[in-house]
Amino acid sequence: MSDTPAQEISVHEIPSLLLRMIPESADSIAGTYHLPAQAAVVTEETWVRLYLLLAECFTTPVLMPELESDSPNTGLLTRCWEFVERTVAHPTEHVSGAVYFEVLEQLLNAEGLLEAAWPYMKDRTRARTLRMLDHYAVRLPGINRR
Repeated sequence: MSDTPAQEISVHEIPSLLLRMIPESADSIAGTYHLPAQAAVVTEETWVRLYLLLAECFTTPVLMPELESDSPNTGLLTRCWEFVERTVAHPTEHVSGAVYFEVLEQLLNAEGLLEAAWPYMKDRTRARTLRMLDHYAVRLPGINRR
């Protein structure tokens, strides 16, 4: 939950954290990096190119299909948003920026994605999402428009 400070996670640990929390990302990680997922997540390329990791191995293949599903796996969505919560307020812009652009902003690409994600989001993720919505002047009933 939100009580785990983002500062505790090293940039180098984020790929391994993704694989540990979201094992459903393993095939995408292996395919993207042409290595077994366990080996790929400890390479420099995965944390240096964190935007690619999040886009190609988390958001596109795992998170978005669940948010768009008529019968989403709530356990998987809970774990996905716990991962985001652990990384969204990271003290380095490399990490927080990657989460912002490759996860949160992607929720604006199709109607209903943000609304589907909202119940699973935790405090830091919700706060960052609300700032994003304000920045883009997006108003959504039940989220930032009463």
